[in-house]
Amino acid sequence: MAFQLHHQDTLTKARVGTLTTAHGQIKTPIFMPVGTVGTVKAVPQRTLTDEVKAQIILGNTYHLYLRPGLDILKQAGGLHQFIHWDRPMLTDSGGYQVYSLSEIRKIKEEGAEFRSHIDGSKHFFTPERVMDIQRIIGADIIMAFDECTPYPCEYEYAKKSMELTHRWLKRCVQHFNQGSPLYGHEQFLFPIVQGSTFQDLRKISAQEIASYDQPGYAIGGLSVGELAEMMYDMTELVCDLLPQQKPRYLMGVGTPANILECIALGVDMFDCVMPTRNGRNGMLFTTKGILNIKKNCWKDDFSPIDDGLENHVSNYYSKAYLRHLFASNERLAAQIASEHNLCFYLDLVGKAREQIINGQFANWKRQQVEMLMQKL
Repeated sequence: MAFQLHHQDTLTKARVGTLTTAHGQIKTPIFMPVGTVGTVKAVPQRTLTDEVKAQIILGNTYHLYLRPGLDILKQAGGLHQFIHWDRPMLTDSGGYQVYSLSEIRKIKEEGAEFRSHIDGSKHFFTPERVMDIQRIIGADIIMAFDECTPYPCEYEYAKKSMELTHRWLKRCVQHFNQGSPLYGHEQFLFPIVQGSTFQDLRKISAQEIASYDQPGYAIGGLSVGELAEMMYDMTELVCDLLPQQKPRYLMGVGTPANILECIALGVDMFDCVMPTRNGRNGMLFTTKGILNIKKNCWKDDFSPIDDGLENHVSNYYSKAYLRHLFASNERLAAQIASEHNLCFYLDLVGKAREQIINGQFANWKRQQVEMLMQKL
């Protein structure tokens, strides 16, 4: 994997780069649609490539391990082949999902024991096991196994959790280096910075993570309930400490405003379920603000969903029609709304790249943040 920086904004820490993998190039900053179980919900793969213009998508280790299972994925030749996706892919380690199962999991030095949310069966993830699972899934970029701390949490808990994540990382790197890819393309491991909202812990973690000299780095444990300003403070601190010539991935973030603010702090990669999850519930992110398409005021509005987006589904259907589909509980409603939101997110980061290159990012970002979060 190669990462090349092309432009650095002069007024902020925003940057433009290209990340090259065996399955293609990724222009950064980039938003990555989340395909948890091998599908970006309600959006076909052809739509992701042709309409959304997604350059990379995510799969999730925890969910894919449980269903369809490793035997099926290995027989299929990996997740790329199984879902017919020929572009880059990243897999989460499953650490966040194990964290979310707080009632039915136990964290130990060796790893994490948990019960399946599907049938209650018991499973055990170790750092080594998670590396093996992600080898079988076959993503281009795989994540180290970590413990994600809740917010709020006590300082001592956050410290012990961070130290455990560091010990697990050492085991991940050792096991990963001893193994080989299964499907003929190279895979790359990204460690994850933890430390909750404590500046000294984040600094320690960033420095420890950077010492492994991996191809890229992730920032985890944020967007879990803390104030946005706390997230920005931790993100800026970590980005300032991570190597300049490596990509930085802020996990699970976020709103359009979050993304623009964190691009300004030096983040290159983002993912979040928000565009598809909110879309399925009728919340649309548009170039003019946030729109609840289920509201009565749209029932006779025949204007495009978002005329600020060109050559997208957003221009093809009217607000009145999409509202009608939601009112009628039609499945097409979720597909159109999810596709629109993903088009908006990918268009947003694409415009951010252009503004960074043109030297206008700071002023543009300020105007966009104010406009994009207003309720229509």
